[in-house]
Amino acid sequence: MSSATGQAGQLDLRELKRVCSNCSLKELCVPMGLDRGEVERLDKVVEASRTLHNGDHLFRKGDQMRSIYAVRSGTFKSYVVNQEGEEQVIGFHLPGELVGLDAIHPDYHQCSVMALDTASACILPFAQLSELATSIPSLQRQIMRLLSKEISTMVPRAADATAEERMAGFLLDLSRRLGERGYSTSELRLSMARKDVANYLRLATETVSRVLRRFQNEGWIEVDRRDIRLVNVKPMQALVKEDK
Repeated sequence: MSSATGQAGQLDLRELKRVCSNCSLKELCVPMGLDRGEVERLDKVVEASRTLHNGDHLFRKGDQMRSIYAVRSGTFKSYVVNQEGEEQVIGFHLPGELVGLDAIHPDYHQCSVMALDTASACILPFAQLSELATSIPSLQRQIMRLLSKEISTMVPRAADATAEERMAGFLLDLSRRLGERGYSTSELRLSMARKDVANYLRLATETVSRVLRRFQNEGWIEVDRRDIRLVNVKPMQALVKEDK
């Protein structure tokens, strides 16, 4: 967060973008044009970031909802464990994205969120954030927008989509999200293991490996362990369009 200001006490957005360009909270502050006092009030709500390592949990399913979290660095995955004790991956969360929004209505977390590498997240106590939003309409609108975005990501993948269509959609979505955060859209470093990708796409791990080999043989991608380079995205885009 930043309290950089320009003339007449108004927020200097160019300076804020420079200071917060790598901050996961930029989606909460940059677009809103808050004045100096509002930025300072929002800044007081945000608690210090929490650093976790691979396998550490930000929260677990059933934990009481106290805060929402903004991913500051690294990658997290959200998952649930079914009645058979099997893990089901719900999603992967990158810098700039919020997690914990699912707990707002029931007041407890409905899934677990775990770090996939060294990662950090800023803590936003929800009670304080909600109280602040009642007096800052633009903040309230932004929270509603983020809630809507969270719901839209929960739309299930087409059950009849082929393995190739699912993998193409996954790679293109990851590329888009990284691009929105200023990272390369063609050089993808997968923090998640292939078994997690397979779980998320509801495919076998062997199927994920087979599809990646096929994409590489076609000249669409280059694969080096967890590093994937997108070489020709048009065929993958065509696959995703056919899936719609």
